[in-house]
Amino acid sequence: MNQSSEQKNLKGTWNQAILTFLFPILLVMGLRWAVFEPFVIPSGSMIPNLLIHDHILVKKFSYGLHIPFSDKWLAQWRKPQRGEIVVFKYPENPEVYYIKRLIGLPGDEIEVKNGRITLNGQEWPLEPFEFSNPEKGFTYYKEAIDGAPHVIRFMDFKFDDEANVQVFKVPEGQYFFMGDNRDQSSDSRFWGFVKNDYIVGRAWVIWLSCENTLPTMSFMCDPAQMRWNRLFEVLH
Repeated sequence: MNQSSEQKNLKGTWNQAILTFLFPILLVMGLRWAVFEPFVIPSGSMIPNLLIHDHILVKKFSYGLHIPFSDKWLAQWRKPQRGEIVVFKYPENPEVYYIKRLIGLPGDEIEVKNGRITLNGQEWPLEPFEFSNPEKGFTYYKEAIDGAPHVIRFMDFKFDDEANVQVFKVPEGQYFFMGDNRDQSSDSRFWGFVKNDYIVGRAWVIWLSCENTLPTMSFMCDPAQMRWNRLFEVLH
């Protein structure tokens, strides 16, 4: 084999090696950008439907695709629907991601009193709900959004009929979110609306869940403290 052939073979080998190295990275980045992205629930604001250390997958393609490394939409084929659990960028710090339930759409008028919701003049009824092993100090209710029920949680205290009513008018191109753990959630009641460009995707499924993570690796579940009954639970 002459020197020219050796150089061509060596060049081909390097190209193959670079492609082999880059392909998995580009594939993972592409999947996270367009298809699914994993998130870990860091707080109890969505209890009882999402628990601390639930690992979830978010459908990035549910609503559309963002321009890479930008908040702007490349294409948006569906708008978020009321009642969906959505991951979005925190308006006061877009580097932080929040997850809440979508309550108000653009143009909606929302009244909130003691965590109870009146939407466009119609109060959402609450139906008492009992868990088999309820956490002490809390009361649970079923709340229906457009006919789709979900469970919400309140701290045990008597509703104050004299409490101030918060009224919100959702601007065009923005959304109003609340946590299912109504008395322990930082949400649109306190920091305002979320603009459409900050929507990331719809929460889809819990693929892993545990009571605690490993002491030496806080991002990994402790195998001895798994919540096996929550694995592959689809979120509604």
